[in-house]
Amino acid sequence: MLFHFLADPWINRSRHVDPAALASVDGLVPAVAVTGGSSGIGLAIAARFAKARQRVALVARNEERLAAAAEAVRQRTGQLPIVIVCDVTDASAAKAIEERLRGEGCYLDILVNNAGAGSGGAFVNRDGAESQAVIDINIAALTRLTRLVLPDMLARGRGGIINVASLGGLLPGPYQNVYYASKAYVISFTRALAFEVSGQGVRVSCVAPGPVRTSFHDAMDSQRRALYRYLLVWSSPERVAASVYRGYQLGHPLIVPGLINWLLSKAAGVLPYFLAVPLMGMLLHPGTHHDRDGGTK
Repeated sequence: MLFHFLADPWINRSRHVDPAALASVDGLVPAVAVTGGSSGIGLAIAARFAKARQRVALVARNEERLAAAAEAVRQRTGQLPIVIVCDVTDASAAKAIEERLRGEGCYLDILVNNAGAGSGGAFVNRDGAESQAVIDINIAALTRLTRLVLPDMLARGRGGIINVASLGGLLPGPYQNVYYASKAYVISFTRALAFEVSGQGVRVSCVAPGPVRTSFHDAMDSQRRALYRYLLVWSSPERVAASVYRGYQLGHPLIVPGLINWLLSKAAGVLPYFLAVPLMGMLLHPGTHHDRDGGTK
């Protein structure tokens, strides 16, 4: 493909291949595993890769929702994804994913760390377990999965990791402070990791979408009336997925879908904190507006 043709020489400039690592996947089909793949952005990313004739696996905890998501991908693309019922916070998640793929004649070529959790409202009013769950999924699970699968990718001299963050990770987020901080971690971690593995044949990208029309925030009742739901420009999961696919193929370490979101990301880098934090607090503070369907990732 054109994207690969343009980017591959730079991505592979210092590539070293371990023959034993290549032999271990001989005869197997490379697959894309998407955590949190049963809905929203994850499902859209899976469908985009499937559309490009790549083998896809959906990873999530709910078997019924996974089956429905797999059927949705089949109807859109003609390919029925592999379904992997798995909790990414489990220390054995990476092993479970890889074993399931090998059972289907595949190996893990691209990992999309999309599974995530959010919590809203004033920090002192939230249950500690809720905040810990956000950290466990958004930070700990993502880091652990990345660490466990990356060595094999580097040994093969090919593969990729896509970590899903949020535009909100570029600024502090009052009333969604743990969630925003977790996404700041994902952005910083991924950009640093992309530098470390640069030129070795493995693409590492982070996607930072703005508000996306998914059910992600439905569980955060305290945020259902926040002002940002009415003022910001919303995107669809499919448009985000298209940007992710294109940016990943080109080897971009940070992908910000949409022109307006890209401009906002640049503004976030120059806006003084004494202005940025109150502005974010105003946008995220629970209000008294009418509910609006949607969510952000």
